[in-house]
Amino acid sequence: MIVLDASVLIAHLDEGDEHHARATRMLEYESDALFGASSITVAEVLVGPARTGRLEEGRAALVTLGLHEVALGADAAWRLAELRADTGLKLPDCCVLLAAQEAQADALVSFDDRLVGAAGRLGVAVR
Repeated sequence: MIVLDASVLIAHLDEGDEHHARATRMLEYESDALFGASSITVAEVLVGPARTGRLEEGRAALVTLGLHEVALGADAAWRLAELRADTGLKLPDCCVLLAAQEAQADALVSFDDRLVGAAGRLGVAVR
């Protein structure tokens, strides 16, 4: 599984995003892979479509992508607190890291340099 950050999913869904072409190319290149994201990441991605009355369209695009929601587990609260304290990242980014750990992901993909750096330091493969 490849765990995706909101930055990648938002860029893919928004043709006006500066990373749109890069995100779409990566998703197409990895089209045989299983994609995952935490529920928090999925919610973050769907805020934009919800604001513009296009929530169902956004949800359908994620379904078409084959995105799977990664459960963070019953101990998520303390693990997220620990990740936040150890990395200094914001909680949504910690959700991405925890999802990658929970799914034993092959890789994590993000356009956020701080998240990518923290993932590398924690031994989570990045692309």
